[in-house]
Amino acid sequence: MEDPLFKEAPLLIPQNREGTFYDGFITVQERYFRIRILLPPDGQHKKARVYYCLKLRDLLRGYEDTLKQRLQQSADLVSFILELKTIVEESLKSQPESRALPPPEYYSQVIAEINTLGWDKLLSIDTEFRKFKFNAEDSCGRQHIFTAELKSKHPTEAPECTADLPIPLTVNWTPQMTLEQLYGQFLQFLGSLTEFWDVMDEIDSNTWVLEPEKPIRADTMRRIAIGDNVSIKVEVDPKHPKMLPECCLLGAEHVVTPLRNKLNTNMHLWNPDSSVLHNLRDVLEIEFPSPATHEKSSFSIECGICYGFHLEGAIPDQVCNDPRCGQPYHQACLYEWLRVLPTSRQSFNIVFGECPYCSKPITVKMAAQKS
Repeated sequence: MEDPLFKEAPLLIPQNREGTFYDGFITVQERYFRIRILLPPDGQHKKARVYYCLKLRDLLRGYEDTLKQRLQQSADLVSFILELKTIVEESLKSQPESRALPPPEYYSQVIAEINTLGWDKLLSIDTEFRKFKFNAEDSCGRQHIFTAELKSKHPTEAPECTADLPIPLTVNWTPQMTLEQLYGQFLQFLGSLTEFWDVMDEIDSNTWVLEPEKPIRADTMRRIAIGDNVSIKVEVDPKHPKMLPECCLLGAEHVVTPLRNKLNTNMHLWNPDSSVLHNLRDVLEIEFPSPATHEKSSFSIECGICYGFHLEGAIPDQVCNDPRCGQPYHQACLYEWLRVLPTSRQSFNIVFGECPYCSKPITVKMAAQKS
């Protein structure tokens, strides 16, 4: 006849012939917990000493008195094990963040799928075999990092996927999908952004980009140098990368105004079949300074107040409008400088004052408050 204790806890093994010392595991919701039971020489389970592993002790915290009571009231050791497993199950239900270990078949399946996909594409995998980090190369040879985190071993919803993309990654997910199929969808998504990255790469290669200092694949904005203290900020739509982007000219008004007029007047010349950079040249009627003909230091003019170029990620974008001066300032620096001067005045969020260098009139908007 099968031992009832073996039936309920087959991994709880007697360590002596007398059956007074048990060591092993109990299984609850496919999770394994180490347990050790020492019985007195007479075998009375009511006087047993029970030792739990650290994970089990954490789960049973607050149930200590209940366990002692159940040990005293249980008819035999098997009954106590059943009571213990019930308490552990209740504790697990109250801790939704705890996740059961997948069965061995899950790990075998994951390894088989990685073999099919290719281990060279896998950068890392966590100890639970749930979070995968892959490297991928698009059709133009650009490298990308793709991370997928499965939410359960029997997934009914799409995994959490992240990548260096300008728009959110969408995955058509089914529980039967393999890692190779998931990776294939990511490659297709990369293909849909080829034209966008072509546009951004052309800008990065042929102009001096002031911001961001080190663009990543997810960045859709570029601030491009036009001349001394003059630049244009363009925001490219990843879904329609060759359409007219959102543009903002920055610099002294006497320089920016003619460029702004050209932008408004020549907007009809924008050709969706040409690149953004080519169109900007035609519409603004200028040639952008390029790395082949200019040094970036020519456009990295420090702030006239803090004498720095970058201030919390921002570069000097406020410029004195007097052509003989043209000194640049960080917005935050100029605002703090003007607002403490008794000769300055403020109207709503604009401060009116004098240029710290030439004393000509200058204005600045109140610096945006960071959350």
